[in-house]
Amino acid sequence: MQGTINADGFFWDERATTLEEQVLMPFQDPVEMGMTLEQVVNEVQEQSFYTELFQNAFGSTEINSERIAQALAQFVRSIVSYSSKYDLGRSMVTNPGADFPNFSTEENTGKNIFFQTIPNGGGACFGCHTTEAFVSANPGPQNNGLDLMTTDEGAGAVFNNPIFDGRFKTSTLRNIEHTAPYMHDGRFATLEEAVEHYNSGIQAHPTLSPALLDVDGNPVQRNLSDSDKTALVAFLKTLTDDSVSSEEKWSDPFQ
Repeated sequence: MQGTINADGFFWDERATTLEEQVLMPFQDPVEMGMTLEQVVNEVQEQSFYTELFQNAFGSTEINSERIAQALAQFVRSIVSYSSKYDLGRSMVTNPGADFPNFSTEENTGKNIFFQTIPNGGGACFGCHTTEAFVSANPGPQNNGLDLMTTDEGAGAVFNNPIFDGRFKTSTLRNIEHTAPYMHDGRFATLEEAVEHYNSGIQAHPTLSPALLDVDGNPVQRNLSDSDKTALVAFLKTLTDDSVSSEEKWSDPFQ
């Protein structure tokens, strides 16, 4: 529907409305797996061990694309990050603005830059990543000023509305250290490059997020020092939770 915003959309352009819908799309994408749903179902049916697994999960041995989607989506939902250095520090204080006892001075400086507003000397990163899950609590995709002109319609093509051109989902920053390259098109190879974009590279696109405009309506220029930018990167790395990549329950069962 034209102009409709999906607050819980998946993919960078939020084209999938549910996780169950999302998990089936890579199978069918010609640049990923290039399969039909019928082929996917046949592949699963041919593996003898799935008979018992589907019986246990669904109460019968029937294998179809709906059940495959439900199983995949439920597995994805199980992957929850809560054991990072940030989480440990947060448990030691009453509010996220306080210095964390387990942080270095540099990490606490970076945290302060992340949470503080620009007039208070911060970077206002919390203006978009508005929760301690480091996602946005505000519905809809945002334009983070990557380009002056539209190079990728993003959500504008999905919602069939130009006010969403160049807007993309605000993704979580948890485990950001391990998810390079950055931005919807992977244009930044490092966290340092991503931070520099927000420091000095925001472009005045017509749909630029209001959170990235100064009082005069221009893209903000944060003018952070080199040490501030290094501290901000150090803080972002405290959001890493290695249990996600190391615990057996999330590991490859075929290895």
